[in-house]
Amino acid sequence: MPSEWQRPLALLGIVWAGNIALFFDDWRAMALQWWDSSTYNHILLIPFILGWLISQRGREVLRISPQGWWPGLVLFGGAGFFWLLGHFAGLSLATQLGVVLMAQSSVLTLLGPRASAALGFPLAYMLFLVPAGDELIPTLQTITASITMSLLDVAGVPAHIEGVFITTPAGYFEVAEACSGVKFLIAMIAYGALVANVCFRSWPRRAAFMALSIAMPVLANGVRAWGTIFIAEYHGIAFAAGFDHIFYGWIFFAVVMALVMLIAWRFFDRAIDDRMIDADAVNANPILALVAGFTISPGKGFAVMIALALTFTGWGAWANRLEAPVPSLIVLPQVNGWKQVDYTPLAPWQPLHTGAEHVVLGRYADASGHTVDVSFALYAAQSDGREAGGFGQGALPLNGAWAWERSANPIGGGQADRIQTAGPVHRLTETFYRSGTMLTGSNTCLKLQNISDRFLLQRRTTATLIISSEDEVSGRPSADNSLHAFLNATGPVDAWMDRVAAGR
Repeated sequence: MPSEWQRPLALLGIVWAGNIALFFDDWRAMALQWWDSSTYNHILLIPFILGWLISQRGREVLRISPQGWWPGLVLFGGAGFFWLLGHFAGLSLATQLGVVLMAQSSVLTLLGPRASAALGFPLAYMLFLVPAGDELIPTLQTITASITMSLLDVAGVPAHIEGVFITTPAGYFEVAEACSGVKFLIAMIAYGALVANVCFRSWPRRAAFMALSIAMPVLANGVRAWGTIFIAEYHGIAFAAGFDHIFYGWIFFAVVMALVMLIAWRFFDRAIDDRMIDADAVNANPILALVAGFTISPGKGFAVMIALALTFTGWGAWANRLEAPVPSLIVLPQVNGWKQVDYTPLAPWQPLHTGAEHVVLGRYADASGHTVDVSFALYAAQSDGREAGGFGQGALPLNGAWAWERSANPIGGGQADRIQTAGPVHRLTETFYRSGTMLTGSNTCLKLQNISDRFLLQRRTTATLIISSEDEVSGRPSADNSLHAFLNATGPVDAWMDRVAAGR
């Protein structure tokens, strides 16, 4: 190794070790998701792929002189601030992305623009270390259900769909979260990006291959869901379920991968002995030569990055200590014209409020037959693991028995959804968040409010109110009418939530 590379690489190693040490909780959370979640098991291969990608470029990269580069500090500071905002919002995706961005920008700071350009693809590929994609599940469920219905129509199988629930003569099927195809899609995007770089030189061909890598697993998953239902029509649900578990899975994924490669093979345009990068071209690039003028000594860059990282972690730790006072007990209050009755739902339903100091769940009924279930949660603070609007929280817990059917028209200005479980049993739900003077049904608005509070080191409680009513129940008013009647009786939602949160 050239002597000019030894000190920058040593400093980079220290910075990366410090990154892991200071942000250990985020790296550990990522690693646990890689190991425990089948959606992200493929990420266990990413570190080895990164090592291989760097080794493919190593000889050429060492022909480039490393340099300290102060714009990298701007990117490092931005990544650290992004981590801080995610930390304040209790958004693990943001904090995990932040630590990876800091690792990437430290390469720019200590090795400079030329060496970083030569390592551009491995650096960009590091983004696949972040376990992201669960947020796509509802959309993919809807797409899969639509494809399935189209194929059932072509096959002449009569079917009726409500949201992600499909009814055929053979039975009642749900395009569940596990059937959304998100595992295949995320893995294929990572695989497609790798193949696009290694096997193609032309950018249009790379783009076409990425489009194929995204479209194929989505379409294939629709075929998979259709196949399961179609088999059930002739051999029963039990046989179809067994066939799905045996054949569909990684065998099916391998077939999809092979099909994608078979389609793309003839269009590969990178020779097997082609260099991944050209050091001479990198050194001669006029744009890189221009930006390379913004130099800083590696030692100073190292010191500033350490100082920035300590500042952000210290700020975050101080904000984490802030908790608003909450009453020792909260109860659901009386509502004029309504009375609390035993909670006896047609199908078990309990919203999820992880990390809340208080959670209450009850049922109200009035003389007109309206029935409304109320879930209220009060949080002393918002942080990772205590997120009122976190993914899988609220009226539709992740991996629960209930599934999202469709959005509904809000009655009181909250977030309204129609959900369904086996039976079928339908529910109309409306969710409200209250923090300070803000009342919203938007998770995004709640996050922004929480970020502002933590940024300014303000103590403030956060409350979640979910009102819900079972729908299409014989002898009962509609869920929409029930929620309307209940909100008319409670008065302004913000004042009612404040009353519950105060323990009155």
